[in-house]
Amino acid sequence: MSNRFAFTLNAADGAARTGVITTPRGQIRTPAFMPVGTAATVKAMLPESVAATGADILLGNTYHLMLRPTAERVARLGGLHRFMNWDKPILTDSGGFQVMSLAELRKLTEEGVTFRSHIDGSKHELTPERSMEIQKLLGSDIVMAFDECPALPATDEDVARSMRLSMRWAQRSRDAFGDRPGYALFGIQQGGVTEELRGESAEALKAIGFDGYAIGGLAVGEGQEAMFGVLDYAPAMLPVDKPRYLMGVGKPDDIVGAVKRGVDMMDCVLPSRSGRTGQAWTRRGQVNIKNARHADDPRPLDEACACPACTGYSRAYLHHVFRAGEMISGMLLTWHNLHYFQEIMQGMRDAIAAGTFAEWEAAFHAERAKGDIAPL
Repeated sequence: MSNRFAFTLNAADGAARTGVITTPRGQIRTPAFMPVGTAATVKAMLPESVAATGADILLGNTYHLMLRPTAERVARLGGLHRFMNWDKPILTDSGGFQVMSLAELRKLTEEGVTFRSHIDGSKHELTPERSMEIQKLLGSDIVMAFDECPALPATDEDVARSMRLSMRWAQRSRDAFGDRPGYALFGIQQGGVTEELRGESAEALKAIGFDGYAIGGLAVGEGQEAMFGVLDYAPAMLPVDKPRYLMGVGKPDDIVGAVKRGVDMMDCVLPSRSGRTGQAWTRRGQVNIKNARHADDPRPLDEACACPACTGYSRAYLHHVFRAGEMISGMLLTWHNLHYFQEIMQGMRDAIAAGTFAEWEAAFHAERAKGDIAPL
């Protein structure tokens, strides 16, 4: 395995791409879906179970880990990989989005953000330099530049101000990250849903120079149509020879639409969050296992799925353990959801390599349009 970070583009079909990101900790097949391990765990899953679904990389969260158990403690205990028993690559976000959405009494300045913890009210400061320090202490393989992510809708003036601040922070992140062979730093494109601002952001990031480029500021309330509208042009503004990462996406339809438009990496809490709330994602859409119609249904969630939930348990059992509040419910449904999301990624990788992405996409949508079939 190489001691350096590298991206190899193997095939393209339209704007859709497939390739491999190489890191000292292993390869990441793209397009890639990253399960979210917010607090050093993918909820309801063992690390080896997450790997068994086909995941090549996990996402950890700077904001949550800096508050608890703290990055310094994780570093003393050998780094995040050892701490959470995951030996494959880890990407950590910068903490900017969580500061925006979770922190209390948030104050934004040119220097950074001061805020109070949503856990205990303690005061903290997060700057580009501190974000880089935290992610280095964690031992992240892919580090995200510190940015500000304004909630949409917002005025063009507010989006432009925020984007330009993020670009100044991107330069400071680059300077603070330094030269770390084997580790990667990704810049984050901002600009809301305005093409001109997205272009300005992309040019600023390319001038600084990063190992990969994220498309930020989407999936924050603008809706799928507007998001796809941005993705029709935003990925092409970024270097063709670097990975493109769409942050915080999403539902299966969102993922397929993003890959179709040139995105290589995605992450979302949806598979695990849905699993814990009784929602299963299948080839034919969403199944709410709480519904009474599943109580006597001997069928699996999805007869074509090879995950443990589908090969070993009936809908009736899953309905029962969810209604009874048993932990195995969230475990099995989360495993199924993560397996299904990784199955989508493998299907797209194969189709892009074969030059049949359009046919694969049509079949994907046709199957989902059938809907879940009620028992006889």
